[in-house]
Amino acid sequence: MMNSSLTKMEALVDRPLGSRMEILQRGVSKAMQWRMFGLSLLASDFVMLLAASRLAFFVRFEAGLPIFQLYVVANPVYYFRLLLILAPIWMIIYAVLGLYKRENLLGGVHEYSLVFRGTTIGLLLVFVAGFLQPELVIARGWMLSTWGFSFLLVSFGRFWLRRAVYSLRSRGYFLAGAVIIGVNAEACSLAEQLTSWTRSGLHLLGFIHDTQPVGSRVFRRLSILGSTKDLESILQTYDVEEIILATSALRRDDILGIFSRYGVRSDVNVRLSSGLFEIITTGLNVKEFAYVPLVGVNRVRLTGTNRVMKLLLDYGLTIPVLVLISPVLLLLAVLVRLGSKGPIIYRRRVMGVNGRQFDAFKFRTMYSNGDAILEQHPRLKEELARNHKLKDDPRVTPIGRFMRRYSLDELPQLFNVLRREMSLAGPRMISPQEVPMYNQWAINLLTVPPGITGLWQVSGRSDVSYEERVRMDMYYIRNWTIWLDLQLLWQTVPVVLRGRGAY
Repeated sequence: MMNSSLTKMEALVDRPLGSRMEILQRGVSKAMQWRMFGLSLLASDFVMLLAASRLAFFVRFEAGLPIFQLYVVANPVYYFRLLLILAPIWMIIYAVLGLYKRENLLGGVHEYSLVFRGTTIGLLLVFVAGFLQPELVIARGWMLSTWGFSFLLVSFGRFWLRRAVYSLRSRGYFLAGAVIIGVNAEACSLAEQLTSWTRSGLHLLGFIHDTQPVGSRVFRRLSILGSTKDLESILQTYDVEEIILATSALRRDDILGIFSRYGVRSDVNVRLSSGLFEIITTGLNVKEFAYVPLVGVNRVRLTGTNRVMKLLLDYGLTIPVLVLISPVLLLLAVLVRLGSKGPIIYRRRVMGVNGRQFDAFKFRTMYSNGDAILEQHPRLKEELARNHKLKDDPRVTPIGRFMRRYSLDELPQLFNVLRREMSLAGPRMISPQEVPMYNQWAINLLTVPPGITGLWQVSGRSDVSYEERVRMDMYYIRNWTIWLDLQLLWQTVPVVLRGRGAY
């Protein structure tokens, strides 16, 4: 799916600039596109809140669950009228939190965290109202169920609306024109990221530079649109909404000048790159020394509450899963032993947080004399050295091929999670020999524990190119939240069951 979207976007990027702008501006105007999306969000939230209330009523009063007092009889009309009051209040809370503002939409799992916060605030307000007004009688089981179902269903509705917008973006809709001011290695790195990640919503039109001639090629088919003196006319001609400053390519006075001209305008956003594009992924902290604020780079990506939340998620899921699948682990161990000679568990030396190496556990899927078998296939040996993966690997045993298809060989890595060497979700684990292949990104990769699953897993697994894996790992590290982990774990299940891209 990602490769298909990327191909469509590259086709859009490869068109002449005038043709691209015609595609971006065809049909419905940008303002109308976002207005229609906003109305769709409002309708979806309202319908999902009503559905959550009805589902909660069924669970509390009609399902006959033993955890509730079964003799309680409730009037459905009373609760329906109550929800007609609560639903708009909940949506007002969503609006206050910015859930209908463009900057908080379509940008990742941060939107879901705001839904959770807004739904929780609405629940607390109902409890406060019940305390202040004793005549307001509401079944606590219904209220708690409504809260849970509201979060799930509202998020579900927004998830599918987001997928619809992602699809439309590959066709030229819901895109904001963008230009990069400055030309150097950082600017080209920014351009590569923005043109490769089709869901960002930015459509990069070209570069602004004061010395290079207009039309000169900079990156792929992107060229110089003009100088900073021509910036105003470029913004109007190409309907530019985003100005991105490659700070390492600009002088301090140039940056201040652009901010003074465009920093407070409502029709355009000025974005400032870090200037340290390779290490900014880990996050920053600001600390004052002698009243001077100095910026530091975190040694690890997850600190404080984030680290605790990820640990609770890992342990809270890993321990019960290990208990449930222990018979499966025993059966797989027996099959590995009967299938070929050699140890049951294969230990792969990989990189952990801050460069600490450890052994990742896997069920052995290869013959013990795998190296000798590979020597008989020079072409495959070269492919393995280049991609660190083989689609038709002669070293893999029949039972090993089955386990790889459904990722069963990775189940022992749950013990690595218990040992805090890995996480359920995270970047793809790599061997020490692979670190140089990450180039300038290697310093970021080792700031979080590797994961059993991750963006690479749900986006094509072994069919994803190595460059795309690196890009996905950096996106995960830069945009991590506990909601992103939950989303990846949820998406992993159908991907593994289909067995696509695994070998």
